[in-house]
Amino acid sequence: MENNNHIVLEKREDGIAVLTLNRPESLNSFSHNMISSWYHALQDFKSDDEMKVLVLTATGKAFSAGGDIKALSKGEGFIGEPEVDLWSDAVKRKSALWDNIQKIPLLLEEIDKPVIACINGDAIGAGLDMALMCDLRFCADTARLGEGYIHLGLVPGDGGSYFLPKIVGESKALELLWTGKRVSANDAKQIGMVDYVYPADEVFEKTVQFAKTLCSKPQNALRMIKRLVKNHDKISLRTHLDMVSSHMAVVTDTHEYVTLLEAMKSKSKK
Repeated sequence: MENNNHIVLEKREDGIAVLTLNRPESLNSFSHNMISSWYHALQDFKSDDEMKVLVLTATGKAFSAGGDIKALSKGEGFIGEPEVDLWSDAVKRKSALWDNIQKIPLLLEEIDKPVIACINGDAIGAGLDMALMCDLRFCADTARLGEGYIHLGLVPGDGGSYFLPKIVGESKALELLWTGKRVSANDAKQIGMVDYVYPADEVFEKTVQFAKTLCSKPQNALRMIKRLVKNHDKISLRTHLDMVSSHMAVVTDTHEYVTLLEAMKSKSKK
């Protein structure tokens, strides 16, 4: 288990990595130190061939309240660095986003392994956006979810305005972003914001059960399927089919495919 203070990355023997937001006294709101540790934990998961699925969850009563405005506006979260004002002008404000929290969605885009959010409690603003960046979302029935940027006169700084409309559609995304209203877990499921809702004391176990199912699948095909789906709306049909044929050529040349094909042939002969 790797512990980076407010981020804990546990590598389980079953191939599931659990990344836990561990700043419950601040409702798991993000500091610079937390974001940096989060980024390095994702890099670790990406490069570890033994880890097949990542589950993102949190400790305490909340999943995440989003960015810690006070901590993020100062350099106080950087280990070993003096406190500096990172938001003193527009250029610094832009760089503070690009060099820190925006690195998370860009790295997640490179990860072909499944990443599942286990939303154990309220997910607000950037906290919700971090769950939206995942491939699937399991949610506690007690959780409330909302985009709260409008209440401070802000825009989503981490890509929420990119991910939310892809999941719930443009009109609903605009409604949620414009009003900043919070929705219940069940209402979030109705609009497609989350995929599964379970009692709070069961949601982590249910998430892990699903992760185990994914771990049991052929991993090469699983990851190529994710890449195909994630790119489906970014390229033309011709380019997509060209990509599919390339992936098919590769997966049918793997030991996984040959083994499964031989097993199927043997079974059909019985």
